[in-house]
Amino acid sequence: MSGDRKPALPHPLPGAVGLSHLSAYDWQAADGVCGGSPHLHLVCTEAYVVTGGRGAVQTLSPDGYRDIPLEPGSVAWFTPGTVHRMVQGGGLRVTVLMQNSGLPEAGDAVFTFPPEVLADPAAYAAAATLPSGAGPETEAAARRRRDLAVEGYLALREALVAGDDGPYREFQWAAARLVREKVPAWRELWRSGALATAERTGAQLDALTDGDPAYLGEATAYRAAPSRLGGYGMCGRRDEYALPRTTLPYEGE
Repeated sequence: MSGDRKPALPHPLPGAVGLSHLSAYDWQAADGVCGGSPHLHLVCTEAYVVTGGRGAVQTLSPDGYRDIPLEPGSVAWFTPGTVHRMVQGGGLRVTVLMQNSGLPEAGDAVFTFPPEVLADPAAYAAAATLPSGAGPETEAAARRRRDLAVEGYLALREALVAGDDGPYREFQWAAARLVREKVPAWRELWRSGALATAERTGAQLDALTDGDPAYLGEATAYRAAPSRLGGYGMCGRRDEYALPRTTLPYEGE
């Protein structure tokens, strides 16, 4: 078989997970910290596997504000609704594993823009969308987007640290309102991806129970390499894979 055989399955990676690599932005924000654009996911858990450098991920959740150190070998993950901000400490590079591959790329991630932007879908889309390409115009737009997200994030963090979770809760509700119309499309992506993968395992277990391992005749192997290097992601420069729903560019990028 060819070493570059194209995948036949809708999700060639285990468990229908998304995969990308990030080099955290080294742009300084208004609070003097270098890092990415704070955001949350509505239905997907995200994990960072640190492969180089140092840094942190700052999170806002019902647990309050946390600053979780990142160093080679460490793994950090955050469940839906957790606001997270990747912070650069020097050469930070992570491999990102994303639940429900296809959903984050379809708009599951929402930036912590100020309330007036979140309340206006057109204004949100304008602030979140980057020009195509990887030139100076795109970098400038990515920095503006990051700065606007940090502006909203800092207000949420200040209130949460002071014991007021109202603004954080309202951001969650605003994010949910913003994406509500997309949910039917997300459901179809989930059915054909993560759910189909779990159901395939169930069918295989049934076959083994029946003493019929014929499905093993479909065994094969795949190989892939990043197809886009250094794209402008939410948290940093992003390397992606041209595999079905694995790391297609995020909506708005």
